[in-house]
Amino acid sequence: MGFSFLIYFALIILIPIWAQLKVKGAYKKYSQVPSSSHMRGAEVARRILDTNGLYDVTVEETRGQLTDHYDPRSKTVRLSSENYHGHSVAAAAIAAHEVGHAIQDQVDYAPLRIRHSLVPVANIGSNFSWILIIIGMLASLSNLVLLGIIFMAAAVVFQLVTLPVEFNASNRAMDQVVSLGIIRNDEEKEIRKVLDAAALTYVAAAAVAVLELLRLILIYTGMQRSE
Repeated sequence: MGFSFLIYFALIILIPIWAQLKVKGAYKKYSQVPSSSHMRGAEVARRILDTNGLYDVTVEETRGQLTDHYDPRSKTVRLSSENYHGHSVAAAAIAAHEVGHAIQDQVDYAPLRIRHSLVPVANIGSNFSWILIIIGMLASLSNLVLLGIIFMAAAVVFQLVTLPVEFNASNRAMDQVVSLGIIRNDEEKEIRKVLDAAALTYVAAAAVAVLELLRLILIYTGMQRSE
C-alpha cells in the first residue's frame, strides 16, 4: 500500500510539472521564431475576428506571461504583452487559439456552454469538497466523505468538458491561420507544436483530477467495508 501511494503521489506531482515544462519549452522556442507574415499577435487576433464577423469582440493587452484568455462576458480576447506585441509563431498560435474560443462563443458551441454552466458548481466542488472529505475521514463518517466525493466529481466533470473545448479551439485556430494565409505551409508544424503543448496542461489537469477522484472512491469503499 505504501509503495502504491508513493507511485500515486509521484504521478500527481510529476504529470503537471511535465506538462508545464513542455508548454514552457515550446513557447520559449517558438516565441523566438518570427512568423512569415510578421503580424503581431494582436493583428492576428483582429484579422481572424473581423473575417468571422466578430467586430464586437475587442483585443486587449494583459499583464503576465501566458495569461492569454477569452472573456465571454465582456467579449474580449486578452493577450499577454509578449503575445500582443510579438511577431513570433508562438504569438500567432496563441492569439489564434483564444480567438477560437470567441468563434465557439459566436456559434454557440455546446461544450463551451456546458463548461460555462459548470463554473459555479466546479468552484464550489473544488473548494468545499475537501472540507467534507477531511471531516468525514477524521470522524469516520462515510456519508460525509461520499458527499465530498460528489462535490469533487462536479469539478472533475468540468476538467473533462474543458478538453474538447480546448482541442476544438486549437483546431479552429489552425484552420483560420492556414485559410487566411497568416502562416506558410511549412509553419503549420510549428504552430501545431505550440498548440499541442498548451493542450497538455489541460490533459494533465484532467488526469490528476480523475486519479484523485478514483483514490477517494477507493477510500470511501474501504470505509464502507469497515462499517
